[in-house]
Amino acid sequence: MKVLDYQLFDIVEMKKEHPCSARTKRFQIVRVGADIKMMCLGCGNIIMLTRYDFNKRLRKVIAHEEKAIVIKNN
Repeated sequence: MKVLDYQLFDIVEMKKEHPCSARTKRFQIVRVGADIKMMCLGCGNIIMLTRYDFNKRLRKVIAHEEKAIVIKNN
C-alpha cells in the first residue's frame, strides 16, 4: 500500500463526485485527525470521513493552500 501525503488545507481530488449542483470531485481538507473533514469546493458543504475511507476514496492531491478557501453561496 502506498503512503499518502496530505496536510491541512490541501486541495484533493476524490474518486467520486459530490452530489451537489456543481458535481465536483475537488475538496479542501479542513480538519485532520482520526477523521478527515473536507469541504466541497462546489457548494461549500462539509463531509467527514474516517481516515481509512478517505485514503480509499482519494485519487490525488492537487495543491496545497496556506489557509481555508471561503465559498460564498448565493
